[in-house]
Amino acid sequence: MTTGQTSYTISRQTDLSFDEAVEKARISLQEAGYGILSEIDVKAKLEEKLGIDREPYLILGACNPPLANEGLNAEPELGALLPCNVIVYERDGRSHIAAVEPQAMLSVVGNDELDRIAGQVREDLTRVVEEVAGS
Repeated sequence: MTTGQTSYTISRQTDLSFDEAVEKARISLQEAGYGILSEIDVKAKLEEKLGIDREPYLILGACNPPLANEGLNAEPELGALLPCNVIVYERDGRSHIAAVEPQAMLSVVGNDELDRIAGQVREDLTRVVEEVAGS
């Protein structure tokens, strides 16, 4: 398992198959109090719209309702940055999971009231990524 991180993601490689990683991500998100509001099968959409065949790539739009409510109370236009995306994809036959880095994402807002929320979401999403990668 390889740890990777960009300035905008928390990411790891996993030994799980793509389908196993997706299932584990769903379970881990639910256990952390996050629902999945949206799901985008990027592979299927690119194949449908452009005829491109690529490796599996799924975007899960995750949301923790109490934290989202707090954030929206502090910053009404925060919805433009919601939900928190978690991605599972395959590259060169290896599965990867990554989540948005909430502290980096919310820093663009410039509202200190969001710092605690971003820290909590970062802790939650890091745990989800680690749980999937450590399976």
